[in-house]
Amino acid sequence: MDEEALLKQFAAQFAHGPDDADDTDAAAAAQGADSTANQVADDADQSPATFDTQQFLNGLDAIFDRHTAATEAGPYLEQAMVDAENAGDEAGLLTVLNETMGFYRSQGRHKENQWIVQRALELAARMGLTTGTSEAWATTLINCATSMRAAKQYDQAEDLYHQAQSVCRHSLAPTDRRLAALHNNLSMLYSETNRPDKAELELREALRIIEASSVNPDADIDVSSSHTNLALTLLTEHKLEDAHWHAAKALEIYRTGHLEHSAHYASALAGFAQVCFAERRYADAVTGYRHALAVIEECYGKDTDYWRITADNLRQAEEAAAQAGVTVDNAGVAGDAGALPQSGSRLPNSPAQGKTGANAASSPSTVSVSTGSAGAAEAVSACPVSGLKLARAFWTQMGKPMIAAKYPQYAGRIAAGLVGHGSECYGFDDAYSQDHDFGPRFCLWLTDEDYAAIGEQLEVDYEALPRKFSVDAQGRVTFEAHARSDASGAFPSAGAGSTVIPDAANAPTPGTATHDTATAESGAASSDVAEAMTTPIDAPLSPVTPRVQGANRRDGVFRIGDFFESITGYHTAPAQTAPHEWLMLQESTLAAATNGEVFADPTGLFSKTRQGFKNMPDDVRLALISKRLGMIAQAGQYNLPRSLKRGDGAAAWLSIHEFVQATASLVFLVNVPMVVGYMPYYKWQFAALRKLSGSMFALLPNVGEQLETVMRLSSAACYGGAGFGEGGKGAAPAIEKINDIVEQIAVDIVKELKREHLTTSGETFLEWQRPYVEDHIASDDPVLKSL
Repeated sequence: MDEEALLKQFAAQFAHGPDDADDTDAAAAAQGADSTANQVADDADQSPATFDTQQFLNGLDAIFDRHTAATEAGPYLEQAMVDAENAGDEAGLLTVLNETMGFYRSQGRHKENQWIVQRALELAARMGLTTGTSEAWATTLINCATSMRAAKQYDQAEDLYHQAQSVCRHSLAPTDRRLAALHNNLSMLYSETNRPDKAELELREALRIIEASSVNPDADIDVSSSHTNLALTLLTEHKLEDAHWHAAKALEIYRTGHLEHSAHYASALAGFAQVCFAERRYADAVTGYRHALAVIEECYGKDTDYWRITADNLRQAEEAAAQAGVTVDNAGVAGDAGALPQSGSRLPNSPAQGKTGANAASSPSTVSVSTGSAGAAEAVSACPVSGLKLARAFWTQMGKPMIAAKYPQYAGRIAAGLVGHGSECYGFDDAYSQDHDFGPRFCLWLTDEDYAAIGEQLEVDYEALPRKFSVDAQGRVTFEAHARSDASGAFPSAGAGSTVIPDAANAPTPGTATHDTATAESGAASSDVAEAMTTPIDAPLSPVTPRVQGANRRDGVFRIGDFFESITGYHTAPAQTAPHEWLMLQESTLAAATNGEVFADPTGLFSKTRQGFKNMPDDVRLALISKRLGMIAQAGQYNLPRSLKRGDGAAAWLSIHEFVQATASLVFLVNVPMVVGYMPYYKWQFAALRKLSGSMFALLPNVGEQLETVMRLSSAACYGGAGFGEGGKGAAPAIEKINDIVEQIAVDIVKELKREHLTTSGETFLEWQRPYVEDHIASDDPVLKSL
């Protein structure tokens, strides 16, 4: 079942667009009909003195009302961008960009949308919105995040959603339904990235907000949609009984409010049918899908993906019913929705205590992980999961239950995650990274007040957490819920046996067997899963080096301010008005302070502090871009060819190093650290550059590969000599190639500077571009300007 199709009606956006076209004000649309796309061609050559945002929105609404968006909306939006830009109306242009993101997303035009997202973020930064808490900034962040999620650029999307959450906490009321929409969108991201536990938390918060804001929650479509969304996520966690209750509750709300002819009723019906299929209640599944199809046909017609997907699910459910010998009335949908099971009904043959599905009898194969003792020189074999994944499982299965059991009054105040130094914090760790300082670990971040109250004891309890685990062939990590024999104060086990956190669970769909895998909430794994576990492994997996002990430790319990000070020297990020302090911070330092993942942050204080370091002032970013342009020109365009002509290989080698460093840094700065993060230290510089370059919306995407070519040729160019190489051609071909690449990179950089309106010059010797860039620095602080 396509979860996007089931949930799309609740993915409310902050701006008008195709996703909320059903809510368009028809009167407003008619009022602006004269300015629709029918006039675009006639007006294309005219540059308006002003841009009327409301007229633009009315015209767009009229296009959707006429159901001609597929052919008219694209040209209309493109012309509106031109008109707003020609009029110098930045606010109007931002509105157009937000609308365009929604439309392109709905059309699957993700490649084109990358430029719209980047342009919107850059425009918001120029407008000064990024340092505030305006609804316009929240709108832009959410639309950008949702566009990135649709394009499967999940890292960028998650970061943007978290930024939006921070802004919305200040700009919206606690019961504003737009907050619920934000939690819902974030839950979809977590679902798509196989983090159903986090998706569930976001959906429960969305449901809480919707219910609190509702006049009558028992007859509110949005409340019903929230129950359906939650049911589908619970399904991915194999919590079938809870999923059934929420899916049935959604249907009950429609019946109570007599809303059965609403277009969104189909989603509730299909959601309930999906739960029934997972329970092997095929007759109810068929009934639900048939009802859903009837509603879809009534509201949308048959020529839609929504109808086709549901029809295919119905076919699979009917086949499964036939194979199971279940007779289903073929009269279509003559019965009413009341024929479906009521909310709260008992589940026949509930699978809560065992597995269901065609493959239930077969246990998953496992990957054996064996290690040496903590003092061993090296691990015998590599742990098959990443450090971040291991950390998340360790927190979910061991850390979170311990805090709930021993510190319940602080559970809503403690942040947890893995951020800072170490290759796993960047997501770049591999088998070679596990020969030291590798094992289950996470960080707990407390306020000063809470640390004074519980910090030392919490550290003791953290150190006492069980660290024996196994990994099966599906990559699921299982920790033994028993206290470490050499530690005191461990929390009591939640139950016998191991706990399993599925990492890659997907919503069961018709034709897919399901497993009822025990989760941390259940306290015990089913017997067949427990038998499949390998011999438990006692962590740490590798020797702990002195550099991560004592004051330099990388995990455990921290005061929030102390944690960031240990990395950057600052408790909180420097003020936006202190550029000299920002310029003293290396990009690799800022990367270490803003990498990794935050697993839980109930108060948002840790994330807010972390985000402060990511929000580099734009004047500082421009000043650094200018500095990098200067070094690229000096080292790559000037000193490198002169050193090669002199035959000074050492000087040329160092020139290449400076050129590569400056160019790689510039790529991150041009892409805006707030969006893509900072360039990490040298060891992972190119791993991060390759990841960025592969992103759908990356700027200067080819530079990384060009830099690697320069480095491959550097040995021959600097030390090849006259007779070096095949045919005795010497170093000349390598030198020529390097010089060509350096100049091509300069050309590409100038094109990008022009696209961003940072220069009007076509000069490719980049030193001469610096004054143009620095003209865009608003501050008069001399530290930001070149000499």
